[in-house]
Amino acid sequence: MATSTGEAADTPEAGGDAPEDPPEESSGRNRRRAALAVLPFLAIGVGNVVLILLQGLEPLWGFLLLPPVLFCSMLAYLVFSTDFLEGRT
Repeated sequence: MATSTGEAADTPEAGGDAPEDPPEESSGRNRRRAALAVLPFLAIGVGNVVLILLQGLEPLWGFLLLPPVLFCSMLAYLVFSTDFLEGRT
């Protein structure tokens, strides 16, 4: 006799409520490693913007430098946190 779809989902071979693998512990370390790698460059970039503003130059120059610093820091964080470069030889 044919089984209904509800009964088939409960069987282990149908992939019903099988326990899933625990999340990898390395994802937290990757984010921490990425933050530690990017933080000095972000600090240098923001420090340069602050120095420009403190020297009395037009504030526009400081705010023109801030977006590229933040964008490059974000890209570097993504590369380090996702192990984008790990499989390269």
